[in-house]
Amino acid sequence: MSDPTSQTTATAGAPGRIDTSKPHSARFWNYFVGGKDNYEVDREIGDHIKEIFPGLVDVAVTSRHFLGRAVRYLAEEQGIRQFLDVGTGLPTADNTHQVAQRVAPDARIVYVDNDPVVLAHANALLTSTPEGRTAYLDADLYDPEAVLEAAAGTLDLSRPVALMILNTLGHVGDYEQARDLVRRLMAGLPAGSHLVISDSTATSEGMIAASKAYNASGAVPYHVRAIEEIGGFFDGLELVEPGIVQVTKWRAHPDSANFAAVDAYCGVGRKP
Repeated sequence: MSDPTSQTTATAGAPGRIDTSKPHSARFWNYFVGGKDNYEVDREIGDHIKEIFPGLVDVAVTSRHFLGRAVRYLAEEQGIRQFLDVGTGLPTADNTHQVAQRVAPDARIVYVDNDPVVLAHANALLTSTPEGRTAYLDADLYDPEAVLEAAAGTLDLSRPVALMILNTLGHVGDYEQARDLVRRLMAGLPAGSHLVISDSTATSEGMIAASKAYNASGAVPYHVRAIEEIGGFFDGLELVEPGIVQVTKWRAHPDSANFAAVDAYCGVGRKP
């Protein structure tokens, strides 16, 4: 492991802002993937939703597997060496930088979140190979230009970048606003850059019921969308095969796909 003072950067945060009286999406997801960075209030709503729709745990686990396959594809087959991960969430196993730097030790990764819970755990993310670099930015998805400006301190935005937005856009209630935020982020990246998105979808009564229960808990709402709306985020981009599919079916080896169907769809697109 490299010297974190020379290979990593982060902005100062205020962990005192953390509210443990209400469920929190990052902690809730962390509980579902087997992490330990969660509180009783997160576990309570998590257990309640497991009773309503046990399949949401599969969504959490398989979405994480998709992240690994997508990053490996971009690093190995497309030669991408820069990753901008917006809506990072809490660190678990095989974060973006770990997957990318196993393939390409010189890869640079910028994580972006504006959540005090994630900020408090930033040091767990901020590790890097000596050849590469990993940074964490306390920035806001709703200000794409500021995100790009800050990311330029670590990434060379004249060279291709993989923009990762996983299980995050559901927090943007207005669909057209969510599309606009994606467009503005991609507008600041050069040709050859890629967009990677996954989100839960309104593809079963169980998922819709789970979403309603979660939103009623006092947590920041998460809106499940139609499959065609996930596809709309890739307008103007060249979709990588197999296109917009369930997260279990994106370039997965048949023997490693443990869940045949989940209520989460994904895609990877290239900027021409």
